[in-house]
Amino acid sequence: MTWLLSQITGLLQRIASFRPKTFTAHLQTGSRGETAAYLFLRRKGYRIVATNFRVPQNRGEIDLIGWNGEVLCFIEVKTRIGEGLLPPEASVDGAKKAHLRSVARSYLRRLPGDRNPPCRFDVVSVTYAEAGSKPEIRLIKGAFHWHRRTMRDFATFVHFRESGSWRPRR
Repeated sequence: MTWLLSQITGLLQRIASFRPKTFTAHLQTGSRGETAAYLFLRRKGYRIVATNFRVPQNRGEIDLIGWNGEVLCFIEVKTRIGEGLLPPEASVDGAKKAHLRSVARSYLRRLPGDRNPPCRFDVVSVTYAEAGSKPEIRLIKGAFHWHRRTMRDFATFVHFRESGSWRPRR
């Protein structure tokens, strides 16, 4: 089934390349990357339930939302052409994580029932060696969490490693 979906998507992208360009180059690259990530995740067994999910009160979106078994995954896709100093996933900074958490909370509020399912934030890194090449795709499961880690958390971890005690150092 994913083979057929892949062929249809490729055909639609080739047809779209003949239309007048309405997207800038970086938006076209991002769209190609999201399509490649979607197909990659489907092959990995994810059930994608939403793409480009937006809420009125927040700018931006969550690229993909899908189930990996019993876990609901909010997936950010980062795409680059060529090698840079940092990998694509490095551009998911603190502000982007906070935004994704906010949009994810809005999505969860729309789900039926009184309990939220287990959730996870994943990042898919898509890198094209050059514009028309085959992508290299990397999935980072649990790339970040609901709550921001602080330096205090790090200091507690270091103290545990040194002393074997979970009590926070004061």
